[in-house]
Amino acid sequence: MIIKNIKWLLFASAILCLVNVTEAQRKKTKNPVRTNTPTQQNSNYGGTNYGTADTTKKATGNNYGTTPPATPAASNLPITVVAGSNGLLDSSKPSLRNDAAIELNLIKERTPLEYENIREDDAVYRVRVWREIDAREKVNLPFRYAAVEDNGSQRFISILLNAIKSGQVTAFSSDDDRFTTPITPDAAFSAFGGGSDTVPIFDRDQNKIGLQVRPKSVDPDSIYKFRIKEEWIFDKQTSRMYVRILGVAPVIPYKLSTGDVVANSERPVWWVYYPDIRPTLAKYDVYNPKNKGAHTTWEDLFEARMFSSYILKSSLDNSYDQTIAQKYPNNTLFRLLEGEKIKEKIFDYEQSLWSY
Repeated sequence: MIIKNIKWLLFASAILCLVNVTEAQRKKTKNPVRTNTPTQQNSNYGGTNYGTADTTKKATGNNYGTTPPATPAASNLPITVVAGSNGLLDSSKPSLRNDAAIELNLIKERTPLEYENIREDDAVYRVRVWREIDAREKVNLPFRYAAVEDNGSQRFISILLNAIKSGQVTAFSSDDDRFTTPITPDAAFSAFGGGSDTVPIFDRDQNKIGLQVRPKSVDPDSIYKFRIKEEWIFDKQTSRMYVRILGVAPVIPYKLSTGDVVANSERPVWWVYYPDIRPTLAKYDVYNPKNKGAHTTWEDLFEARMFSSYILKSSLDNSYDQTIAQKYPNNTLFRLLEGEKIKEKIFDYEQSLWSY
């Protein structure tokens, strides 16, 4: 009997100990012990909990309990688009006084003479030629004349772009040189690879408050090559050789996304039908480095062949419709010699028709 009572006593003691341990753990969870860490010992002068951790210091960089306004998400920022012509068109203002020492009263509304009609039956000889004008050559420097007059910039590329922007002429896609696909003026401007940049706008406190879309600038002096498509025709009715320009195209090299220029990758940007732009070219004077009083229009320059060029391609002995560069890919000297040979063949055909 005594042994049985002892067992019950031990069992009751074990249960009592278990209850005490459970009660202690419950009190510990309900009232945790506060430890004095270095972060908690920092005072918070502007807050309500003195001696507690300063949670605003890490986020704001100060210790005064204030939180700046949150910067709005990038998707919620207002976007402003800045209109511009990516630097290819210089803004010009007309002079309010006579900007010359003499009275400029010559008629500026010039009209080019119409071409003589050539019947198809009378054209006994036709050769199509593609040429390229490099404005870096001394004789071609008027193509890069950078002055601004009352009618705008005097660069040849600016004259073309002004005519396209005003709707006087239509630009055609460079997918082919047969003027099959017209493009919009905006597409003609963006074809030079300018594009646009998106830049952030900040207030005085360096907070981002918006975004601004600006057109990338394109250096007009970087466009210094122009391609010409023309046709040489011998008219048996007048016994004369004619040359008629069909199209003009600015040429730029192909660039990678990194901005690096690919060698030997020059291509036309777009084409302009030359008979359409003749009236516009007749209203612009060509810069004369020797005498500014000698008036010559751009239409006169092209019709009188007062420029230097080299041949890229022709329809003479070209069954595969290849350029000279494709025939001689690794020899630039042979390309020049082949171009001169084509010139001689065209010249010799007319001379061989005469007997002396």
